[in-house]
Amino acid sequence: MGMSKEAAQRKTEILDAAEKLFTTKGYAKTTINDILHEVEIAKGTFYYYFTSKKEVMNAVVDRFVDLEVNAAKAVKADQTLSAPEKILKIIMGQNQHELRKEKMIEELHVVGNAEMHQKSLTETILKLTPILTDVIEQGISEGVFATPYPKETIEILLVSASFIFDEGVFQWTPEEKLQKASAFIYILENVLAAKKGSFQYLLKKLSR
Repeated sequence: MGMSKEAAQRKTEILDAAEKLFTTKGYAKTTINDILHEVEIAKGTFYYYFTSKKEVMNAVVDRFVDLEVNAAKAVKADQTLSAPEKILKIIMGQNQHELRKEKMIEELHVVGNAEMHQKSLTETILKLTPILTDVIEQGISEGVFATPYPKETIEILLVSASFIFDEGVFQWTPEEKLQKASAFIYILENVLAAKKGSFQYLLKKLSR
């Protein structure tokens, strides 16, 4: 049996409050009592939905991942778009809720939150891979891409991009980041046998 509308709304209120506190006060300094006070609920109500602060944080991270994944699914389902157009919209669609996302990513980079940071990256890669694989296969059928390993290609590209452009791991200078973004686009176009310049729009996003 699914969660009632009222219960689902209450859970959302807890997640909204937790997200606000985690990104303003910090995850480590936020207590369950802070969340209770923000939502104005009793401790028993909180524990009806979550067993710990860590579980709340996991749920907040999952919510961000699901926003990106659902947006990508909607783009993939649009039959009016070509494969390159879909990749453009999916990649640029990550700008949605950018300020909220940036604040959460900043908190995930704090020492002690490594487990949740890894979870967010892993879940994003696992859930986006089948969507982007379908788009690459569409591109192959359209004759604009060519690779015998669409799924593996996307996995490798997503993993490498999420790691090398992670500011919590590397602190590249603007010049270094621009160079790596240019190299990534070169690799992307070559591994997919795409037309030169097909992914230049990524340069601004990856190097900012």
